[in-house]
Formats: sequence, structure tokens, C-alpha cells
Amino acid sequence: MENMNHCQSCGMPMKDEHYGTEKDGSKSGDYCSYCYKDGGFTSDETMEQMIETCIPFTLESGAFKTADEARACMQGFLPTLKRWAL
Repeated sequence: MENMNHCQSCGMPMKDEHYGTEKDGSKSGDYCSYCYKDGGFTSDETMEQMIETCIPFTLESGAFKTADEARACMQGFLPTLKRWAL
């Protein structure tokens, strides 16, 4: 996965309707509406909690066949995203 056009918090691939909003109502260039609204994150999760939150959605979308496969991929990908990068 590449960081471009993915939410920089959960890694979801984004289309125009998926972008979150800044305080002034403009679209966030980095985060999806599930993670970011009105200029702030919608939840105060750790990266590991975010991974566990996202697993059911990735399985539902067909992106991964098993939770373990999804978890392993996200454990490698999420640390490269803006929210989690050290």
C-alpha cells in the first residue's frame, strides 16, 4: 500500500466523499471522515486499538481473508502513516 490517497490514520483508501473536515469545514487532505471531523480525531485510540477497530471492516470489504492477515498487514502499514509515524 502507498500512503497517497489513504487516510493517514486508519489507512482506508479515500475517494472525495471520504475526506474528513477541518475546523473551518474544509476537507482534510490527510484523514477520512471516520477518523477526523471538525479539525480533530474522532477517537483517542492507540495504533493497536485502531488496527483492531479496522479489522472487521477490512474483512467485510474482502481486502483480507483472515483477521490475522489483516492485522499483520496493518501492523506494517499503519506505522508509516502521518498519525502514527514516530
